[in-house]
Amino acid sequence: MNAQLQFAQGLLIVTDQRLLSAQRGVSSQVEWSSFPLTAGLSMQHTDYAGVGTLSLVNSQARLASWRFTLTHNVTAMRLQEIFAARIEVLTHGKPLKAQADARCPQCKLTLEHPGDPCPVCSREQHAPLSTWGLFRLWRFAKPYRWRLLAGFLLTLASTAATLVPPYMTMPLMDEVLIPFQNGQEIDRDLVMLYLGGLLGAAALAWSLGWAKTYILALVSERIGADLRTTAYEHLMRLSLEYFGGRRTGDLMNRIGAETDRICVFLSLHLLDFATDVLMILMTATILISIDPRLAAATLLPLPFIVWLIHTVRDKLRTGFEKIDRVWSELTNVLADTIPGIRVVKAFAQERREANRFRDANKHNLAVNDRINFVWSLFSPTVTLMTEVGLLVVWGFGIWLVSHHQITVGVLTAFLAYIGRFYTRLDSMSRIVSHTQKAAAGAKRIFEILDHVSSVPETHNPQKLPVPLQGRIDIQDAGFRYGNRAVIRGLNLTIRPGEMIGLVGQSGSGKSTLVNLICRFYDLSEGAIKVDGIDIRNIALSDYRSHIGLVLQEPFLFFGTIADNIAYGKPDATREEIVAAARAAHAHEFILRLPQGYDSLVGERGQGLSGGERQRISIARALLINPRILILDEATASVDTETEQEIQKALDNLVQGRTTIAIAHRLSTLNKADRLVVMEQGVMVEEGDHDTLMAQQGAYWRLYEAQAKGGEAAPASPSRSRDEEVL
Repeated sequence: MNAQLQFAQGLLIVTDQRLLSAQRGVSSQVEWSSFPLTAGLSMQHTDYAGVGTLSLVNSQARLASWRFTLTHNVTAMRLQEIFAARIEVLTHGKPLKAQADARCPQCKLTLEHPGDPCPVCSREQHAPLSTWGLFRLWRFAKPYRWRLLAGFLLTLASTAATLVPPYMTMPLMDEVLIPFQNGQEIDRDLVMLYLGGLLGAAALAWSLGWAKTYILALVSERIGADLRTTAYEHLMRLSLEYFGGRRTGDLMNRIGAETDRICVFLSLHLLDFATDVLMILMTATILISIDPRLAAATLLPLPFIVWLIHTVRDKLRTGFEKIDRVWSELTNVLADTIPGIRVVKAFAQERREANRFRDANKHNLAVNDRINFVWSLFSPTVTLMTEVGLLVVWGFGIWLVSHHQITVGVLTAFLAYIGRFYTRLDSMSRIVSHTQKAAAGAKRIFEILDHVSSVPETHNPQKLPVPLQGRIDIQDAGFRYGNRAVIRGLNLTIRPGEMIGLVGQSGSGKSTLVNLICRFYDLSEGAIKVDGIDIRNIALSDYRSHIGLVLQEPFLFFGTIADNIAYGKPDATREEIVAAARAAHAHEFILRLPQGYDSLVGERGQGLSGGERQRISIARALLINPRILILDEATASVDTETEQEIQKALDNLVQGRTTIAIAHRLSTLNKADRLVVMEQGVMVEEGDHDTLMAQQGAYWRLYEAQAKGGEAAPASPSRSRDEEVL
């Protein structure tokens, strides 16, 4: 980019001897600059608000600078490393290490370090969907393996029992009915024997079928419940970075609908599939034992059906994966609009949201129509093949009977078995769609389970000292979000019980610093220590139990007032809850509610004012008695009168605690021991209000700019209310 931050062509080249720069000037002529490499030169890299900068400096001044969009940020960092290596050779005479190829072998994008995953290709590549992914569910089925074995044995026994009646039709036909047609009397005892056998086989098949269905249904429900629980628990352990790139509706759909689909597959369709396979194998064995020639005619359509299933399977597989993604789009629309219904109505966007839902629904309909076309053609084709196979058996069987090679009873039994064989074959072909749906759901579930948190738990956590002092040491802290530097080289020490105020323009890194201290994200470089212990070596739950967080927009859960106050300490007594509410100046308005502390709070705190929600969140923080307190614009969204009430609660909250406050108003920062001014992720100034104003630096400029805008500013306690402008 040129000096006016307009897009422009340019080159920056590092050789063994010099740094070359080429930029196209106003006259469209290429202007070259050359800077010999000498000891003392360095290249500095910064990025802010979507624009990166490389600066060439020496000990006296900045010699040149080049700006670029963050698309080239990784390449710029790579060039900076190469430049530093060249200067290292000139300064110390060290041999230059061979630079490993740090480019993606596919898209040729320059990577930050050799061997790093490509941010483009890794985002575009998806693991191919495979039915084999269903076998990964075994880890959830393994605890119930003995029940599964019992269910399989019952399935085997019930399938065998259902094959008894057709076999008994042969003697019933040949020894009773055909002799009766030839003039012989019916042997009633023999008839009762065969009919009793048929009834007993049916009763046995029913009881075994009920037992195996019940056992396998219990097992599948437990597998589904374990899968949901495991996925949700893993989701709770993932860092905020993961949720920042995901839609709420999609995650809800995965854990809810996808696990339910897998559960239905395991309890119904997989059981039917196992029964079908056993039925086909047993029936084929019986048919071959009765007459191999008829059996060969019966099995004639089987290769064609197998070929058809293999052909259609891939189309169904990709189709059902698309259906899952499109269905998530529908869920995302609901997850966006229902919680945000107030904003939708406030801006009269009901029709727009209805159209958005209608478009998503049309997309869902179109994708389903395409997959239904394939599936509707597949099923009748299988049925046609089985009907043709039945005709072949009829024709060949009549020919064998006419030549006295088989009896009518054998043909009758064959036709009974063939009916079951083809019915099961048709049913087994239909299971393909359910299998592919379950495979698509399993893939989406395991995408969550396979994701590794960027804020991992330490294997050997250190214990925090008791009592915790609350000293925070931030040492050379740096943090990157993707390829964008947000915090750079930050050093700050916060003493126990000290209150620090963070000020700076939006995007200066204040909230990011707070997130790093809470360990919602992990540092890219440097360390943050609490009482001398690196927070990465402390168990997350142990560390965060000592942190109280009050946000600008407090989040309340659906439930009672008491439940929301006690969220961080579920076993708190009613006396502790009331004491926390009193300290937060919330007790009076809570008592005015119809059911007091047992009054229900709507979703996200609906029914309460912003100030009331904030005071409940302060009570929630007070109840856990944190040693470290984070205030992120705690009074930015309320009026002056409500602010005074909240300030009284905050005065009780910050007392004796290490406090880090982000604010633009005196209500939070006028009692801060120190103010820390941040710009572009760097701490540029530090001190109290009077000291920073005397320096006439970044804080003074921010103060003056907001004073002209008529806003309240953090001031020293000695200043009057009229003088508070930040």
